[in-house]
Amino acid sequence: MKKSLRPVTKTRNIEPNISSLDWVIWAAWADRVTFEEIKEKSGFSEKEVIKLMRKSLKPSSFKLWRKRATSKSIKHRKKFQNNRKKIREKFKRNDYKI
Repeated sequence: MKKSLRPVTKTRNIEPNISSLDWVIWAAWADRVTFEEIKEKSGFSEKEVIKLMRKSLKPSSFKLWRKRATSKSIKHRKKFQNNRKKIREKFKRNDYKI
């Protein structure tokens, strides 16, 4: 069986078909899928994903998702790359305490 480049999620929810709106919602919830990847694969921009999530989710679920999506640096590729650079620099200087 061919291995996928996409990380395996630890949930029971399988990945929906990429051509459906369910995939966009699934990808928005997934921490490892950036908004840039969603745009490349489905054509939905970040604003459109937010509108779709607001329409599809309950208000409390939408608030949880927004809090999670804005606090995770991995949802935006540039933020993620900058964060990784900072961590690497700390390791090089031995400033990183575990």
